[in-house]
Amino acid sequence: MPSPRSAGLVAVLMAMTSMLTMTSSGTAQARSVTQAVVAHGQDPGKLTDLRREAEKSSQALADATKALEQRQATLAKSDKELKDKLEQLRTATVELSKVRRPLSDLVQSLYQAPSGGDMAPFFAGEDDVSSLRALSDMTYLVSGRDEVLADAGRLYQEQQKLAAQAQELRATKLLVEAQLSVEIDTLRKRSSTVVKSLSQALTKLGVRVNQGGRTGAACDPTRVSAAAQYPNGLLPKSVLCPLQQPGRELRADAAIAFVALNEAYRKQFGKPMCVTDSYRNLSAQQTIFYRRPGFAAVPGRSNHGLGLAVDLCGGVQVFRSVQFNWLEANSKKFGWMHPDWAYHSPFEPWHWEYDPKLGSLL
Repeated sequence: MPSPRSAGLVAVLMAMTSMLTMTSSGTAQARSVTQAVVAHGQDPGKLTDLRREAEKSSQALADATKALEQRQATLAKSDKELKDKLEQLRTATVELSKVRRPLSDLVQSLYQAPSGGDMAPFFAGEDDVSSLRALSDMTYLVSGRDEVLADAGRLYQEQQKLAAQAQELRATKLLVEAQLSVEIDTLRKRSSTVVKSLSQALTKLGVRVNQGGRTGAACDPTRVSAAAQYPNGLLPKSVLCPLQQPGRELRADAAIAFVALNEAYRKQFGKPMCVTDSYRNLSAQQTIFYRRPGFAAVPGRSNHGLGLAVDLCGGVQVFRSVQFNWLEANSKKFGWMHPDWAYHSPFEPWHWEYDPKLGSLL
């Protein structure tokens, strides 16, 4: 049977092999994504695929992080168990030392100096009563010594068992932490690669991702939850992704879907969509509400204030025009739609909205 130490070494080697395999897999995935970017750069219509890949990578990272937190809770429990084992080990060692010392030392001294102490009458051959008493004492001491040795043996075995358990717990803790660290790091790199690729694809299509006080994170679809932290109409530039149309911007997922829709529209009509309004801050909502009562949502309740709506022109604003009909037939393929209320109350053929639930199904 292998010793606990050799078993631990075997476990370490197996874990290291697993880590290398996982890292190689992560590298291959990143390389595949990079190759896909080249293809997507040549085919702008693949923006939806890139967005989906980015969201999947982000979700995988979130799931792995959640698993890490759960495993850390398990590790914390194991840590406590390890401390308990070590405390038991320390106590067993102290008890072993205590049990061994007194009686064992006494018996040992009697064997080393048989002519002294209470055993002298027995070894000197004095009267029978004294000899019997001395013999009885000797028998008692020898019996006690045997019990001491038996107790010492049991405690020693328990000490060795506890030491092995403690070593196994240490090894398990270190290996699990190392494996989780490699897994999280691989997923984080993969997610970063996909998001970077998406930003590059947007840039090639004329989206000025890093301008206007923004960073590439503004067009990162995996960070849309950050936009939910802000009230309607008070979204900062850091969570608004610019469109190809100058001065227009939307929330990252809506913007990416709109750029993909815009490219399909351009292919159909030979020119990009005309946009008169997109994200609308609270001040602009108030101005429009008082200027056009009945044709604008109550300030703070508009989808424009969430970065999820646009107002279009260039023919789309004309109900049942060729442009309107084409958009009505194709927009849902990109997560966009003409809401039911805009058909009649109030009648706004120019108003289109992004539906995150619909977009997530693409």
